[in-house]
Amino acid sequence: LARIALWKQGYDYGHGTGHGVGSFLSVHEGPQSISKRGTHELLPGMILSNEPGYYKPGGYGIRTENLLIVTEPVVPEGGDIPMMGFETITFCPIDKRLIDTSLLVREELVWLDSYHAKVREVLLPHTVAADRDWLIKATEPLG
Repeated sequence: LARIALWKQGYDYGHGTGHGVGSFLSVHEGPQSISKRGTHELLPGMILSNEPGYYKPGGYGIRTENLLIVTEPVVPEGGDIPMMGFETITFCPIDKRLIDTSLLVREELVWLDSYHAKVREVLLPHTVAADRDWLIKATEPLG
């Protein structure tokens, strides 16, 4: 699903979408991963990176990255079966200057605005006065 927007346009990225994060400074510590080569079952409590991106050979590259924790299975509203999910555990604004909102569908704008609202909620109480205006501006809604 992380690749679907690229696939619809005939693109892909050659790296995994996410990997386990080590406790001993190993950047790619498994066994868990979200990749074409991943074979280990994801279990509640596992921490992974979430880093979709795209690199145009000889041109440019872009990647966003956060850390996620795999959540316990719950039945989604209106659903029949319990589904695990992901909860974001690191927060940093995504630079809106790099986003062409004309390419986003409503659901993507809602996600981005919700994410930025959470970034503001989590970080603002820990931000020194000199940086508060920047954080507020960086997390203003786009939609």
